[in-house]
This record gives sequence, C-alpha cells and structure tokens, in this order.
Amino acid sequence: MTSPESNDEEALEQEQPFISHLLELRDRLLRVVASVVVVFACLVYWSNDLYSWLSAPLIKMLPAGGKMIATEVASTFFTPFKFTLMVSIFTAIPYILYQFWKFVAPGLYSHERKMAAPIVVSSVVLFYSGMAFAYYVVFPLVFKFFATTAPAGVAFSPDISKYLDFVLTIFFAFGAAFEVPIATIVLVWLGVTTPAKLRKMRPYIIVAAFMIGAVLTPPDAVSQTLLAIPMWALFELGILFSRFYQPKDADEEDEDDQADDHAESGGPIDDPGPRGGGAPASGAAATSEETGPEDTASEDGPMSEEEMEAELERIDEEMRRLERGAPGEGPGETPDRKPE
Repeated sequence: MTSPESNDEEALEQEQPFISHLLELRDRLLRVVASVVVVFACLVYWSNDLYSWLSAPLIKMLPAGGKMIATEVASTFFTPFKFTLMVSIFTAIPYILYQFWKFVAPGLYSHERKMAAPIVVSSVVLFYSGMAFAYYVVFPLVFKFFATTAPAGVAFSPDISKYLDFVLTIFFAFGAAFEVPIATIVLVWLGVTTPAKLRKMRPYIIVAAFMIGAVLTPPDAVSQTLLAIPMWALFELGILFSRFYQPKDADEEDEDDQADDHAESGGPIDDPGPRGGGAPASGAAATSEETGPEDTASEDGPMSEEEMEAELERIDEEMRRLERGAPGEGPGETPDRKPE
C-alpha cells in the first residue's frame, strides 16, 4: 500500500506545473497592461488632437457653419480621454499578441509554430487594414449619406460621445470582418472543412455576409454593402490560401469532392467506366461475343417452358459428358463424332 506521504508528493508534483502556468499567465497579463499604460501615457497629451483627427471625416460633411456638440458636461474631457485609451490598446495589439504567442508556443510542435506564426502576423495586418478601410472609404460615404438625408428644419450636429461610440462600433466591425481569411484558414487547418466544401457554401456565405453587415453596421444600405462585399472577397481569398494549410489526409477527400462537382456540372470524366458514358471496355466486348444465341434470346425476352426444359437437358448432358471425360461443346465448336 502506498503511504499518505507519497500520495501528497504526487499531488504536489501535479499541481506545480499548473501553478507555474498560472504564474506565467499572470506575468504576461501584467506586461500587457503595462504596455497599454505606457502607450497611453505617451499619447494622453494629444487627446484633443487625436479626436479632431477622428472627427475630420464627419466635419467635412457638415453644412456650412455646422459643428459637433457636447450634450453632457464632462463629455468634452472624457470623450477624447476614452478615445486615447482605445488608441493605446489598438497600438499595443502587436505586443499583446506577442505575449499571447509566447505563452502558447511552448505547447505547440515545431511545424505548428511555423504555420501559426504567419497566421498571427496576418491577423494583425488584416485588423489594421479593416480599420483603415472603414476610416478612408466607409466614413466619407456614410457621413455624406447621413448629412444629405436630414429632414428639412433639422440641424445635423452629432454629439461627440455618440459619434465616438458609432466610430468604435464601425472599427470593430470592419476589423473583425477582415479576419474572415484567418477564420477560413484555421477551419481548414483543423480539418473541420475543406476548400471544396467551402466553395459549395458560397451562396450561403454571401447571404450571411449581408446579414452580418446589417447587424454590425448602422441601419443603412450603404454601410451594410460596404461591409458585406469585402467580407465576400476576403472569404474567396481565404479559400485560395487555405489550400496550403489543408491536412494531407484531407487532400484525397478534397479531390473526390472536386470530381463529384465536375461530374454534376456535366464535364468529361477521365474514367471511361459505366458512369462516364464511354465505350465499353474490351472485357465487356469479349463477354458479349462469348454469349451464345440462347443467352441473347434470353435477354430479348423470357423463355418458354419448352425452351427452359431444352436448356436444362442440354446442361445435364454437358455435365454427364464432363464426368465421363468426353470433350464438351465449346462456343463455336462441334462435338467429336465417330465416322459412320
């Protein structure tokens, strides 16, 4: 029997790795928070300038003499402060992902690390690209649409805090939407799906892109379309690059799916089998040549009782000849007969 002391030692050895992981996770999180605080301390002095840069696309679309307003007493201070904090987080995203990578990488194999590193870097680039697309392409079109649709007698003067909430929502929506290729590649890499199956789902993806655009963007067709079309294009890009991350055991399945798609579309098939509609093989031709007249007649229609009895007698006679060792009647041969 094991002593209680040995059981306590084994339990302690099992707890130590878990505690060490928790301590490492705590250190990584502290470094992440420290990086955000450092970046914020460097940018807080230019909070008003950063907000002016953020509101520039809207101010350009305001009527002559129009200005933004502040409906709350402290919003003139807290709104630029809040935006500066968000800018600090966005700026520190590469370092945040680096700390996350350092925590996860020891548990991965070498080939997994080589394949995951480009995904992590690409996710950062795509997130920034989505935000830049929203600022330089979406904002001018959306704000122009809002400014021109104001009813008569209504002054278009947005509140600065409401504007910040609107802009941050658009930033997150487009940043997340531009991660579609990464999500597609990860699903293929994990073996959940294949590029061929994703191509079959293209119509549903297009509908889902417009539905997501309607949920994540304001209730207007312009911003919805401007989010749905890039998502569709990025989905196609993800299918293109996911082939490099497809597991080897899924390659054959993907090729089979492509062959099935080709057959359904009516294209030519390499295999000249019965499904391909090609000419019969030589073996089939030989079989048809070896078929006797009785077989041909049986294929043309059912045999009568007299023909059935005659066929059975012929089979019995052939079996008796084989038992006596006499030569049989092969196809196209006549039996040996004694001269009269």
